[in-house]
Amino acid sequence: MSGEEYENSVKQYADMVFRIALNECKNQQDAEDMVQNTFLKLLQRKKAFDSEEHQKHWLIRVALNECHSLFTSPWRQRTQSLDAFPYSAGKMPPEQSDLYYAVMELPAKYRHVVYLYYYEEYSIREIANILKVKESTLQTRLMRARTLLKEKMKGVWRDE
Repeated sequence: MSGEEYENSVKQYADMVFRIALNECKNQQDAEDMVQNTFLKLLQRKKAFDSEEHQKHWLIRVALNECHSLFTSPWRQRTQSLDAFPYSAGKMPPEQSDLYYAVMELPAKYRHVVYLYYYEEYSIREIANILKVKESTLQTRLMRARTLLKEKMKGVWRDE
């Protein structure tokens, strides 16, 4: 990958990778580190991508793997974050901030699917390819995530 291609990739995908990392890490500093690690791996990659979509899927997968590695490291398992959510929800309407916190409280396997499906607007088939999981498994996870969110949001949103 040439320097110009790398710079274009960083410009095009850095925000997406940051949002994914922030969704996983739940703090800006760790998310920034994961973005750096992801793009370092892109720079070190010798093999060319088949297409833009292949590169995008690869970046998502690497970002998720980097976040997972962070949380499984022995050092991280013995520490606790000083601030669970550094971002104030004050900029969002109350019902959106409640939804945001409810999504952030979901187990990782549900949070990944909700994020990729609703925020990145991937189809179930595309998410299955990215996460290397069966489509039926993802449909079940999405259904369970919706059920969990509905329970958590009970009383906050009026949905007749």
